[in-house]
Amino acid sequence: MKPVLRDALAAPGLGAIAEIKRRSPSLGAIRPDADPARIAAGYERAGAAAVSVLVDERFGGSWDDLRAARSAATLPLLAKGFFSTEDDLRTAKEAGADAVLLLLRDLDDRTCTRLMQTAAELGLETLVEAHDAAELARAGLLEAPVIGINARDLSTFEIDRGTQLDLVAQSSYLPHAPVVVAESGVRTRAQGAAAELAGADAILVGSALMQAPDPADKLRELLARPLVKVCGLTREEDVAVAADAGADLAGFILARESPRRATDVLPVPDSMLAVAVWVESRHETSAELDQLYGRTGDHRSRDAVLLREDEEVALVVDLPWRDEDPLHLTRAAAVEGRVMLAGGLSAENVQGAIRAVRPWAVDASSRLEVEPGIKDHAKVRAYVEAARTS
Repeated sequence: MKPVLRDALAAPGLGAIAEIKRRSPSLGAIRPDADPARIAAGYERAGAAAVSVLVDERFGGSWDDLRAARSAATLPLLAKGFFSTEDDLRTAKEAGADAVLLLLRDLDDRTCTRLMQTAAELGLETLVEAHDAAELARAGLLEAPVIGINARDLSTFEIDRGTQLDLVAQSSYLPHAPVVVAESGVRTRAQGAAAELAGADAILVGSALMQAPDPADKLRELLARPLVKVCGLTREEDVAVAADAGADLAGFILARESPRRATDVLPVPDSMLAVAVWVESRHETSAELDQLYGRTGDHRSRDAVLLREDEEVALVVDLPWRDEDPLHLTRAAAVEGRVMLAGGLSAENVQGAIRAVRPWAVDASSRLEVEPGIKDHAKVRAYVEAARTS
């Protein structure tokens, strides 16, 4: 059996399983008139790695929804429901599924093993879902090829993204190297990026897409790169403008020698991730990420690393300290892996820089200012808009 779902989710970059559901127990009716065929086709055009279809009546779904999606889309289809018998899996296969969801909350290890074996015999893959550390350990012992880590407690419907991200990070230590999907709780590009940097290969998004005026457009927005960082923030009003403009990352420079030094990491909305920027050393803050430069003489090194806790998750390719480099973009384009491009960016040049480098993120600071640490709100808005429409 060719693992079409696993291969699709393991492709480079952050993948997405885009979900079709008409309602949810926590939100009630979401999109009762949803057309699964039209939505699945839209998701495929928007770049989904796979489509999840709720077939349980509690979510307003049915097996006919899966059949309709199958008629309109060629990408892998995940049948999502509360499956506990071999007959459930046979029905999924007959309806056109490529994979089925198995919930460890509802299945003991013996039953889950039996269903995984039956699925394989039927030519189905499985997404084995965990929502706490004990279930993740069970998924590891079962050597589940694809593990979903759900931020939503299905008993209370509460979302705990912090615990989810910790579990995603822990999954990287499982010896059988599963593909990992962060499920639920993603409504913004920053939240998707947080899952990506924790180690998720993909995100599963349902409610945020189905509540949007155009689900496919919302999916494009969540997957679009580069992320946009506004750095050198020192005031709450500047953070608010950057967030309102659509920036994904808020940078706070805590290096003592910087004229843009912030006194601390300021609060940021859920639509952004906070980044603490350091030279040579760092200490604990409320920021989700650290941007750490080395020291060369009396100033910062040229490049930095982006850290999630102690793990390097991206390289920051910058200009030399107070200097230019005509080969800066060429140099950045040659770097493999995630690149955050920094150095002299503004609304006037960011689109050309993005075309030349194709970075994971862009980072601007000094050219968005009235004076060091004080942002020009019009320049911030113009830069974010230019970067996000590149």
